[in-house]
Amino acid sequence: MAELPPEETVDVTDPRTLRALAHPLRTGLLALLRSEGPSTASRLGQRLGESSGTTSYHLRQLADLGFVEEVAGQGTARERWWRARHRSTRWRTEDLVAQPGGREVVEELTHQSLGRQRRMLAAHAEQREGLEPAWRDAVSLNDWALHLSPEGVAALTEELNGVLARWRAEHEEPGRPLVHVLVDLFPLTEDPA
Repeated sequence: MAELPPEETVDVTDPRTLRALAHPLRTGLLALLRSEGPSTASRLGQRLGESSGTTSYHLRQLADLGFVEEVAGQGTARERWWRARHRSTRWRTEDLVAQPGGREVVEELTHQSLGRQRRMLAAHAEQREGLEPAWRDAVSLNDWALHLSPEGVAALTEELNGVLARWRAEHEEPGRPLVHVLVDLFPLTEDPA
């Protein structure tokens, strides 16, 4: 099992920090460190198809921002080990869009997040038949639609996030595979059918 980051969540309120985090390689590095645990720049570079020099540079940038840190007592001066400091990153769109550059970086990260979700779902579709029957039976892909006000959506989001936080705190099973939960609430002006 991958070692869990020491802190649950980091709240980002500065668009400049979010902009630095929005670099696709940095988001990829952070995602791998969160899901697979500590690693080296070389190993991460192999996973992402980048040189160790490039991944090392971006890991240092993430460390300067407080998203990753060196693993004390592990590795050498040439081969440093890194870990994520937080299990997730959170920001409030309304706090950022009023600040210079905030709207643009929120849009960019939204598109990156949607791309990652598409890749995760596509990977699941490809890997599903290779899962043990118990896992195939346990998987849930849902598509709900409710008529709600913006206040209702905010309340439902808070409740769902609360349920997931409680499950993480009370029911998580160390040593078991990482299960991804995607929760998206959004209106559409027109269904793309």
